[in-house]
Amino acid sequence: MRTRSIQFRLTLWYALVLAAALGLFGGLIWLSLRQRLIDDADRQLSGSASRFEQYFRREAATETGAQLRDELEEFCQALPGSDYLKLHGAGGFDFQYPERGVPARHLRSIETRFRVGGETFTLEAGTSLNAIHRTLELLQILLFSLIPAVIAIACLGGAWLSRRALRPVDQLTAAARTIGIENLSQRLVVPRTGDELERLTELWNSMLGRLESAVTTLSQFAADASHELRTPLAVIRASAEIALRRARAPESYRESLNEIAAEAERMTQLVEDLLFLARSDARVAGMPMSPLDLRDILCDVVSELRELSAVRNIEVRSVLGESEIVIAGNRAALRRLFLVLLDNALKYSTPGGEVSVAASAAGEFVIVSVQDFGTGIGAADLPHIFQRFYRADKARTDTGHGLGLSLAATIARMHGAVIEVKSVEGAGSTFSVTFPRRSQLWTPLPHGRGSEAVVK
Repeated sequence: MRTRSIQFRLTLWYALVLAAALGLFGGLIWLSLRQRLIDDADRQLSGSASRFEQYFRREAATETGAQLRDELEEFCQALPGSDYLKLHGAGGFDFQYPERGVPARHLRSIETRFRVGGETFTLEAGTSLNAIHRTLELLQILLFSLIPAVIAIACLGGAWLSRRALRPVDQLTAAARTIGIENLSQRLVVPRTGDELERLTELWNSMLGRLESAVTTLSQFAADASHELRTPLAVIRASAEIALRRARAPESYRESLNEIAAEAERMTQLVEDLLFLARSDARVAGMPMSPLDLRDILCDVVSELRELSAVRNIEVRSVLGESEIVIAGNRAALRRLFLVLLDNALKYSTPGGEVSVAASAAGEFVIVSVQDFGTGIGAADLPHIFQRFYRADKARTDTGHGLGLSLAATIARMHGAVIEVKSVEGAGSTFSVTFPRRSQLWTPLPHGRGSEAVVK
């Protein structure tokens, strides 16, 4: 089915509505005029009949027979030529004017009865409606000829108006077609008209801004991912090529295989993180929720990293309280979240320092905080630490790939939580995760709602 333009549909609907309105208007005018003319004819007939009756009463008192008929005929000569009168008495008196009557087509008549001298008379007064019907036929011809002409003229005017009204939309469409992936920074000119067109243009520019940001993020993501994957692939290839150049001792082969296995494990972890983030972006990450005691998860995480903290000569202090701290969550995901935060705290703490892990319930919320007293985060880096693959310059030498805090923010968002970070460079950082406290199973909020990362 061929689609029609908005201009065509506007003109068509305008023509249909106008035709219906003019048809209704013309019909009402015709009916009103017809009723008005017939009412006038009825009033005229009623007046003629009343005057004739009075005249007959007066003349019948003094005249009879042929002389009375002559007097009545003389009275009737003053009537309009289209009128007629018939008088019939119960005693046999009959009178009709004119004697030939009037044409029988389109007649209108009234009938009255009265008594004179003890005799009952029936009076019929009528008139021809030919003149009224000719007037109505003329009006009908005018309506049927003028209404189509008015509709045609109105359609031409409507088409011109709709084309003029939609011209800015065509210009907006043409300008939008010039914007592609190569010039997403270009914006449409906003007409300061204060109408729907201005709001539409502003909406387009807002959408282009979001699209530009998304494409930039995606490009950066792809570049960082390729960069992160290139290094372990290069190490694996180099180790394999060196091992294959000449015969070596078993220990040398074992060393090369260990190096390849380590890089493969690093690549596996990176791919798993990327897949997790991709699934969360597509809202398909399966994360069943159940009631959990956060203290158990935090104790497991602290125990798992205790050996690492001992190697780095950092004391981990836990402040978890005596009462259960129950929320609805996913154990594996929360464990990964707290592993990221605690590992991050240990990584940037100075040897001999301390890391504090605390959990507490405050009304309808549960707050988990991880605090270190290490190098802190610079003010320039603080707003970007939750971005994927972002690492501060001083951290570029570590073995991470910059996805840890992004994963933590994603997991927090899926639990409806808010991550806050406060940091002073050279004095340490505190990461706080605020969960909604629910005692029953809970469904995560839609993507992009219910969580945020706050930096201070």
